[in-house]
Amino acid sequence: MFSLKGKKAIVTGGGSGIGKAIAVLFAQQGAEVHIIELSLENSTDVLDEIKSIGGTAVAHACNVANQQEVIDTFGKIDNFNILVNNAGIAHIGKADTTLEADFDRVINVNVKGVYNCVYAAIPLLRKLGGGVILNMASIAATLGLPDRFAYSTAKGAVISMTLSVARDYIGENIRCNSISPARVHTPFVDGFIAKNYAGKEKEMFEKLSKSQPIGRMAQPTEIAALALYLCSEEASFITGCDYPIDGGFVKLNT
Repeated sequence: MFSLKGKKAIVTGGGSGIGKAIAVLFAQQGAEVHIIELSLENSTDVLDEIKSIGGTAVAHACNVANQQEVIDTFGKIDNFNILVNNAGIAHIGKADTTLEADFDRVINVNVKGVYNCVYAAIPLLRKLGGGVILNMASIAATLGLPDRFAYSTAKGAVISMTLSVARDYIGENIRCNSISPARVHTPFVDGFIAKNYAGKEKEMFEKLSKSQPIGRMAQPTEIAALALYLCSEEASFITGCDYPIDGGFVKLNT
């Protein structure tokens, strides 16, 4: 079960965090993985890890916010049938403290980046007779998290795009779903805590961990396991769904 042998997967933002965990697990399950990062240097660690487990992976330097770059890059990856739109950036701020430049930057990567990849992928998936698109959303899309105005706005758009794509291409054997994690322990979280809570790192880590009713943050590998299922043949009856993976955050905190 959950084999990806014979599959070719694109993972945007696959150089670290959740994207890296997805790339490694997909390679472990037999997929040829193509990692999209801003620079090739960002992919060194994940390529080494995939090579160490006998997997196959290729890195591509591409800015997902630039449509022509995405079209050109995807055009070089023959016959891929899985796209994971994982690349994204965060921002801290309320509506009246979020500068226009910061808002534009988040929308360009987190919304336009997903659109660009879907735009480039669908004609290529159509030629193969179908495929799978998986978008990385967030519980911030459906909950009022404090100081996450631009990020929440962008992730709400990702869920809406997921539903639209699922509806429009269901007749062409293209499935589209999204995953909405709560807090995941990634290098971003460690960097955020170190930058904003110097000297109180342990205390803040505990506080953020316990905001999930389950009492801890998720591990990237746990998000990757759900991604594997949704991109596998075992999930062939699933499309147009968003999956919270949140340690009880949405249902048990409300």
